Amino acid sequence: MGRTTGRRTVFAAVCAVAVASIYAAQPVLAEIGTDLGLPGTGLGWIVAAGQLGYLAGLAALVPLGDLVDRRKLIAVHLLLTAVGAALAAVATQTWLLLTGLVLAGLFAVVVQTTVAYAAALSTPEERGRTLGVVTSGVVIGILGARVAAGALAELRGWRSVYVALAVLLVTLAGLVLKTMPPDPRPEGTTYRQVLNSLGGLFREPLFLSRGLIAFFLFASFGALWSGLSLPLAEEPWNLGTAQIGLFGLVGLAGALGAARAGHWADRGRASLVTGGALVLLAVSWLAIGQPSLWLLGLGVLVLDFAVQAVHVSNQHLLTAAHPDRTSSVIGGYMIFYSLGSALGAAATTAAFARAGWAGSAVLGAAFAGCAFAVWATARRRTHTRAE
Repeated sequence: MGRTTGRRTVFAAVCAVAVASIYAAQPVLAEIGTDLGLPGTGLGWIVAAGQLGYLAGLAALVPLGDLVDRRKLIAVHLLLTAVGAALAAVATQTWLLLTGLVLAGLFAVVVQTTVAYAAALSTPEERGRTLGVVTSGVVIGILGARVAAGALAELRGWRSVYVALAVLLVTLAGLVLKTMPPDPRPEGTTYRQVLNSLGGLFREPLFLSRGLIAFFLFASFGALWSGLSLPLAEEPWNLGTAQIGLFGLVGLAGALGAARAGHWADRGRASLVTGGALVLLAVSWLAIGQPSLWLLGLGVLVLDFAVQAVHVSNQHLLTAAHPDRTSSVIGGYMIFYSLGSALGAAATTAAFARAGWAGSAVLGAAFAGCAFAVWATARRRTHTRAE
């Protein structure tokens, strides 16, 4: 294994395990609710808690990557994420569970520091490919967590999921310190200057449009994955947690199939990929909303392909536009991601409680339509300015 391939693998593993600490609750929501006595309408907040912690970390912690050695920063954040996972594992009351999940989410922004570090270590010609591999680790964490969490919960209960995550996070912290190169940062820049620079990004058309696309993109993604276990656990399917978790494999196959989005972005096709993938995202909900496991599986496959393709294209365009401050631009972009995911998690459980899975499907499709409208508007404005 070459040095570049080895780094990509480690970066992808860090992203996979860190992001899993936020999403591992999704296939076992019903079990957690039963254990802690939570009503069905409040289950979405278990997922939203991690997303809200993640949001705070994106604004306050990710910009540190433009100031301090990212190798050490990644290791420290992995250890603190492990603390949050450990708290969730021993929680016997809702407030302690939510505290652990917020803490885990806060420091799980190590994912974005890792993506920014990987982009900074890449040559311009290979940046898209690197981002495709590393963000595939994110998808493996989001979707693979469902498979692993479902299986572990079936064998040892939902708490074992967070015990396993804590162990993996501590192990990866040591691996990063041992294998990654030092990352000396330029002197003279202050934390306040970095935050001011981050605020300035929100006035840039490219950043704002790609951020809004991410907001609606991940609201649609969250509408699926935060609510999927609810209909599958009920009539007529009555699936167990392990069976529900297997749907993560379907989504994982779709997302990994979009790894070539990085190659397409390197060839200047990021905008076209975004538009086409957003159309697929909207269409996928037609299958997801049907009362058929086969159509549901097909829709999940297409949806995750579309989400990954757009996500890689977004990050490629933004890091190419701001190669000197990749941590800040990725952190700012992911604020939109976190807000959208939290919205999708909270809204889909409420929609399901009132209108069943058909209501969640309409919600997810509406979010996809909004993302496409943002892309089309931004593309039209770009062409108008070019003329």
